[in-house]
Amino acid sequence: MQNNSLYLIIKRMRTPMYVLVVTFSISILGMVLIPGVDDQGKPYHMTFFDAFYFVSYMATTIGFGEAPYEFTYPQRLWVGFCIYLTVIGWFYAIGSIISLVQDKVLAAQIALAQFQRKIKKMEEPFIIFVGYNSLTKAIIDRLTLDGIRSVVIEKNEEKIKMLALENYAIEVPALVGDIRDPKVFKTAGIHKHNCHAVVSLFNDDVMNLHVALSAKLMNKHVTVIVEATEEEYAQNLKTIGADIVENPFKIVAKRIYLSLKSPSLLMLEQWIYGDPLVLRKKDRLPKEGKYIVCGYGRMGQALEVGLKRAGIDYIFIEASPEKAAKAKRGEKVIVGDADDKKILLKADVQEASCIIAATKDDLLNLSIIMAAKRINPEIYTVARENHINDTVVFKAAKIDRVIMIETLMVKKTYNILARPLADRFIRLMKYRGEAWGEKVVDLLKEYINNNPETMETVIDEDHAYALVRHIRESGEEIPYSILYRSREEWKRENPLLVLYVRRGGEEMLLPDPSLPIQIGDEVLIAGTKEAFEDVGYIMENLYELYYVMQGKECELSLSCKLTFDF
Repeated sequence: MQNNSLYLIIKRMRTPMYVLVVTFSISILGMVLIPGVDDQGKPYHMTFFDAFYFVSYMATTIGFGEAPYEFTYPQRLWVGFCIYLTVIGWFYAIGSIISLVQDKVLAAQIALAQFQRKIKKMEEPFIIFVGYNSLTKAIIDRLTLDGIRSVVIEKNEEKIKMLALENYAIEVPALVGDIRDPKVFKTAGIHKHNCHAVVSLFNDDVMNLHVALSAKLMNKHVTVIVEATEEEYAQNLKTIGADIVENPFKIVAKRIYLSLKSPSLLMLEQWIYGDPLVLRKKDRLPKEGKYIVCGYGRMGQALEVGLKRAGIDYIFIEASPEKAAKAKRGEKVIVGDADDKKILLKADVQEASCIIAATKDDLLNLSIIMAAKRINPEIYTVARENHINDTVVFKAAKIDRVIMIETLMVKKTYNILARPLADRFIRLMKYRGEAWGEKVVDLLKEYINNNPETMETVIDEDHAYALVRHIRESGEEIPYSILYRSREEWKRENPLLVLYVRRGGEEMLLPDPSLPIQIGDEVLIAGTKEAFEDVGYIMENLYELYYVMQGKECELSLSCKLTFDF
């Protein structure tokens, strides 16, 4: 996008400047030509400098007085004329300046110039967010706390103004622009080497497809993260090279399935997203009985796959005959309003064990839950919440489990961007069974606690200087068990557990602590803050590494510092 602010200023101020030049020229010329009298009574003519000096402070109404000598009556007559002439010229120029300052086109061009300067100076890795709403705001909030920079593209100027009011510790540059203009991406810095990702989470698969295509064409190396709720668009996005294609409804369906068949894996996934390592009451779905799902839209179709895979008996209620026809199972779908008592009774709500209100209307979902509980007070209730503003109402309804789509996408996208190893761990563990999940949960609780924290690191000179130096200089293998040791007592192990190691194309879940550390390893570790502090010192400090390996303090000698004479 070309910046035309200077051109606009010159264009708008050209005529006012002409008027000022002409009025000043006439006034100055008259003052030079009209003779005056000096302090000796002799005639004199003002120089052009004296005339310019006098007219300058006269025209601006400063009024220092007559200079360099007292004026004659012809001079005063001319000055009186010039006062009105120059004041008119100044008023016209000032009015033009005020009009120019208020001009929205110029303001937009100045904002564009400021944005371009910020992007040009930005040397840290940054992420481009297409669109600014409550979802992207929540992600940016969390990324900013981690020191990760963000750039926003939003076509609604009012939203950009709201962003400017946010008190971020790290500035978030924002550009008003339509993403359908390919120049917008370039202005936002997608071509820069430190642009790591483009995120598009519109509730519009067509728009997300357009963003992904434009981003990949302009920078094939950038990571593209998009939302897609229709399978057709999801396939198209993968075809054009979108790196991460997320369907929030599939995430919901997967969690429903895990809750029924692999609660330990569900527990691990929710823990990675920030919840305690416990299975809460709301996560314990009924494993027997009929499920009633209200709404056969995008979420309903995803839930059908999960429930069928889990072997659960289910039935759908859908108000739209067109959507109901997509089911191709007439006996599984009842056409009608899900909050209608007759329809609920037809679906055997009085005998059902669970009802899921999965429509895109929050009020309708609440109405469905209330109607079902009046008929069957013991039924387990699940409701989809579409808008974060309705949270208070959903809490008051005392629903057993509320599914907030927006919150799921915030946590998922944040993990992809800020904690990629944790996100990869979640993706890989779904291929492991419940027995494996129980083993990991037991290990975490036994060696750490019910709410461990996670740490991601890389074995390189920036994050593990001491380890890398020793491995290179000695050629000795160091097992991951070294990281478990305490800096206070080397024989004692800290509460740690290595969950995942990525070594080139090889990925290892829950590797044995005897696994040798290799330079370039990417590691996900669970533990406590105190244990992570020890890990950091062991990886980066030569003397701490020497102590946990040898069990004694390293003497301040050249041999010890350089070669670790083990």
